[in-house]
Amino acid sequence: MTAEQPSGKTAVRGVFSTQEVHKVGTGTTTRKTVQKMYWFIEQRGDVVECQPLNTNYVPSGPKRKVTMEELISKFSPEPEFYMNSVFPRMQELEQTVNNADTHRQNGDTFAAEYEYSRALKVDVDNVRANFGIGLTYLERGDTDKAQNIFERLVKLDNAFEAEHKHLFNEFGINLRKNKMLAQSLEYYERALALSPRDENLHVNMARVFLETKDIAGCLDHLFKALDIAPGHEPSIKFLTWLAQKNLVPADRVQAVQERIKAVQGTA
Repeated sequence: MTAEQPSGKTAVRGVFSTQEVHKVGTGTTTRKTVQKMYWFIEQRGDVVECQPLNTNYVPSGPKRKVTMEELISKFSPEPEFYMNSVFPRMQELEQTVNNADTHRQNGDTFAAEYEYSRALKVDVDNVRANFGIGLTYLERGDTDKAQNIFERLVKLDNAFEAEHKHLFNEFGINLRKNKMLAQSLEYYERALALSPRDENLHVNMARVFLETKDIAGCLDHLFKALDIAPGHEPSIKFLTWLAQKNLVPADRVQAVQERIKAVQGTA
């Protein structure tokens, strides 16, 4: 249940358990019960993440960070349980999602939906499966089913982690293309709450505000993108296009021109 990191340090990855003792009853009928919990532990650099196993023996739900000292003192390794039960289930789940992704990329949306649904029966919070089935519904124009997935995704912190960035970008774009503009705004606001200094998220927000004809909101997010990354080319192109189309309110024309000139002057 360990692996060597590029640094040469030993990384921890596997299943551990904890036990909690609870008292049940009162007086002479008091007795103790022991509750055993299983956790998937994975070390990423100096960070040790802890995630509970669900009833299907796969890691699911929110992750939390624990110290190495806490891991050693409070958790017990379960190598046989990991190798015999958990690891095979994790592999099976990953393969199911891989198959679903392949079907979706090939345009076979009904086969993709079937495989994603199988994966979600094993782990309802699986990020890739939720994004995948949501994209499948959006690509089919099935906005009612997509709405249900959207409501689930905006509650999942794990959905907006860096490793899933290409998925949440694609999902947000498809929400906008399907004219689910209110949902798209809520979705990007959630992403920005977790990653406020992402200039590309601000540009995505600007595109949605343009669709809703909120030019002031559109400009605000383009300016924020440029505050984060002063030479951000998509933002400058967007501002230039707005100016060429005479969409910039009169009271903000000068500010837009100054932003464009500032970048052109350093090019």
